[in-house]
Amino acid sequence: MRRRHDPFHHQDSDLDRFRFRLGFAAVAVLLAFLLLFTRFVWLQVVQHDYYTTRAEGNRISLVPVTPNRGVIVDRNGTVLARNYSAFTLEITPSRVHDLEATIDALGTLIEVQAKDRKRFKKLMEESKNFESIPIRTRLTDKEVATFAANRFRFPGVEVKARLFRQYPLGEIGSHALGYIGRVNDRDLERIEVAEQAANYKGTDHFGKSGIEQKYEFHLHGQTGYEEVEVDAGGRAVRILSRTPPVPGNNLTLTLDSKLQKVVEQAFGERRGALVAIEPESGGVLALVSMPTFDPNLFVDGIRADDWDAYNNDPDKPMLNRAIYGAYPPGSTFKPFMALAALETGKRTPQQAISDPGYYMFGGHQFRDDKKGGHGIVDMYKSIVHSCDTYYYVLANDLGIDGISNFMGQLGFGQRTGIDIEGEAEGVLPSQAWKKKRFKKPEQQKWYAGETISIGIGQGYNSYTMLQLAQATATVANNGVMFRPHLVKYITDAKSGAKTMIEPEPMRILPFKQQNIDVIKKALVGVNKEGTGTRAFAGAEYEAAGKTGTAQVFSLKGEKYEAGKVKERLRDHALFMAYAPADAPKIALAVIVENGGFGAQSAAPIARMVFDYYLLGKLPKGAAEEDAAAVEADE
Repeated sequence: MRRRHDPFHHQDSDLDRFRFRLGFAAVAVLLAFLLLFTRFVWLQVVQHDYYTTRAEGNRISLVPVTPNRGVIVDRNGTVLARNYSAFTLEITPSRVHDLEATIDALGTLIEVQAKDRKRFKKLMEESKNFESIPIRTRLTDKEVATFAANRFRFPGVEVKARLFRQYPLGEIGSHALGYIGRVNDRDLERIEVAEQAANYKGTDHFGKSGIEQKYEFHLHGQTGYEEVEVDAGGRAVRILSRTPPVPGNNLTLTLDSKLQKVVEQAFGERRGALVAIEPESGGVLALVSMPTFDPNLFVDGIRADDWDAYNNDPDKPMLNRAIYGAYPPGSTFKPFMALAALETGKRTPQQAISDPGYYMFGGHQFRDDKKGGHGIVDMYKSIVHSCDTYYYVLANDLGIDGISNFMGQLGFGQRTGIDIEGEAEGVLPSQAWKKKRFKKPEQQKWYAGETISIGIGQGYNSYTMLQLAQATATVANNGVMFRPHLVKYITDAKSGAKTMIEPEPMRILPFKQQNIDVIKKALVGVNKEGTGTRAFAGAEYEAAGKTGTAQVFSLKGEKYEAGKVKERLRDHALFMAYAPADAPKIALAVIVENGGFGAQSAAPIARMVFDYYLLGKLPKGAAEEDAAAVEADE
């Protein structure tokens, strides 16, 4: 029998399936909401502090505020390095899609020269990709307004106010002052070693040489911070709080900038160096290296053509000849040789030799500069008239190690410890030095004949003008040697308290005063009746000094004639001196490279220095220029 279809049965089945599905969906929705609620509780309650902090971090940016770099002034308060504020147009490469196109577009609004592009590329190589780099500096108000109106077109480009370093006197004193430049990897290493990384956040510049480098951490100051609220686009909305930066400390130097200028003008186009020291303190009054350079060119990143000009200049303007250039001292070495003879008992002041114009040793003739010789020569005459033969004989009697041991006391062949970096050690020859210097056994042996030329400041002798000036100041100060220094005191920018750089005696040499007096009397005689007479004729003070001439290359027995020798192979001219002779206030050493005789080229520069420092007299040309500058200021 056929079963009859029941329509109500199918309806009940469909209803059950529907109820099941509805219940499943309800449970799923409930579970979803439970999960969402659990997540909500986790985020809003359990993780509340964490995400609040992150939200605040996204909303608030901590911006470092670079401190004002300390000011540098000379001993008379003349500003040598200062700061000023100016606007720069800067690009952050990581935020710019097409760098070249962006720079081209900027060039239609604000002048961007080829030199600006070159400097920008150079700075990019030295900087990190996320750092902003200036494409134009020192914008005018009109240029700032023009960019501000078009800023929306240039993501990753902005105008910033920055502090710039300025050296008002330009090239004057640049080797002593040094300069600042963009921070590089080497600077970052120094910052890390000094544990100053946090303090250099946002800092773009660092001292590269001279005082700027040596006293970097005094000059820099303490970085401040601003808590800035930013919008979704990363633009500042308002400043929430501010920790102001602390300016760097100010430095007062021992340098006299007007004296420095007198010296640099006295050199003119000639190459050379001069160091002038205050004997009773070691304060450096002038530190000159010629030619010089303009430190202002380095502040924004030196242009490639300017760098090439400096780097390829055969006169090497970037070389600090005063502390790094090492030269034979020539006859300026003789007074110290004479003092060595007195102190070791090898000579008395009255003991004399007969000078025929040469000295024979080992079958070789060592010639005196005066044909026919100086006749009978005692110690006074040997210094006043610069008799080579006297010192040939003396050198042989003292021996190389005797000379080396004595000269080492005076600081020859040693770094003085002056408060700028880059000082050369020089060469104080001895048997031990030669063994260390050369590799081959036959080169290591010291030959007695080599000692002879050492006595007149030639041979292996090689010293800086700083070392020669220090030795001169030590004799002027009766054997008390001070460490040369350029900074007189440091002024705390916050409290105004001054920290003096106290004169630091390096050593007190046990020289007998009567021996020093013998040398001093002869040095006065040099400028009264000897080789320095012409340069100091008519001086209103009594000066002590010694001329010197140093050979650049060996003549091999031939007679020296300056006119027949290439300019850069001519003799160097030297002079060491102090004044006033009875109460020294200034001591100096000067070299004019390839200048010939010391009496002719170097001594007149010393005379100008003493005239200005002791009497306030300016050389004629400098006096006229100074008067014109005053008139222009008025």
